[in-house]
Amino acid sequence: MSESRTYAAVAMQLAARSVERAPDRAAARQMMMETIATLGPKLRSASVFIEQYGGAPVRLAVLPEYLLTSYPGRISIPEFADRAALEIDGPEYEAMGKIAQEQKLHLAGNAYETDKHFPGLYFQTSFVIAPNGNVVLRYRRLNSMFAPTPHDVWSKYLDVYGLDGVFPVARTDIGNLAAIASEEILYPEIARAHALRGAEIFVHSSSEIGSPVATPKMIAKRARAFENLTYVISANTAGIVDTALPEASADGNSMIVDWKGNVIAESNSGETFTAFADIDLAALRAARRKPGMTNTLSRQRNALFAASYAAETHQKADSLIREGGVITPDRDHFKRVSEETIARLAKDGLI
Repeated sequence: MSESRTYAAVAMQLAARSVERAPDRAAARQMMMETIATLGPKLRSASVFIEQYGGAPVRLAVLPEYLLTSYPGRISIPEFADRAALEIDGPEYEAMGKIAQEQKLHLAGNAYETDKHFPGLYFQTSFVIAPNGNVVLRYRRLNSMFAPTPHDVWSKYLDVYGLDGVFPVARTDIGNLAAIASEEILYPEIARAHALRGAEIFVHSSSEIGSPVATPKMIAKRARAFENLTYVISANTAGIVDTALPEASADGNSMIVDWKGNVIAESNSGETFTAFADIDLAALRAARRKPGMTNTLSRQRNALFAASYAAETHQKADSLIREGGVITPDRDHFKRVSEETIARLAKDGLI
């Protein structure tokens, strides 16, 4: 794609539908496919409106976090994996791939996913599907409070996927795309690791509190954009259906942030496509290639921090590795790890 061209990106603010109360696996899978079936018409009508409104053609659409299933709740990890986690080449990806093909756009989203290399576990996965229907980016969430992550099986995960598989960047004709999952927007290192590999646009699927005042995540989105000279396309849920929570607890404030840290589009509450904006890659790339105080990415001196990050003082890797094998944890495992980490840091005088 020529750098002189622009295109539109849209953060689709849609309601997630919980499968926790589905009677069995088949019912849960049917619910997920029903949700996918609603996406095509909503994306198509949003794209038509955006272009009629005067925008460029929509080439990138971002969906909210765990749109197909909602969060796991207290279901055991094996049960939730069986009920709600997608297979890498499963029918759900095929159905979403058809939408991307039919509408000639990149479709980014987030789902729970199984992996044949790690039986008994699932990972929360952010993905990008290209206009040819293929998944061109698969990023597994690295920092989660209550679910398995690649860091919990770190030594084996690196053997299987390598570091480029941990921080993948998809080089596409609409720019270099990378994913940040939900709460991870609060961790500067995750965004930075992607930016150091060339990421220009962060797709951020989230399910978070919406508010008329700035929340930590809202502040972080602007910070991650400015400090890395990247766009952030952040799609929030429009509430979560069929859980014990009030439906609008995670609703509103989907946004697009430009590489200067400016919010250039933001939604109110409810299901909506109103967080859309033109993406100007030429301007972003020109800023990255110009020396100056605001070029925070090129001015990074990574060697200054390497020793501090190499010291494994905080949360340790491989919490789910025992005697060289992967174990399946109970839900409280992750809380225990956190408590043990805090106790150790306090003992060592680090917190």
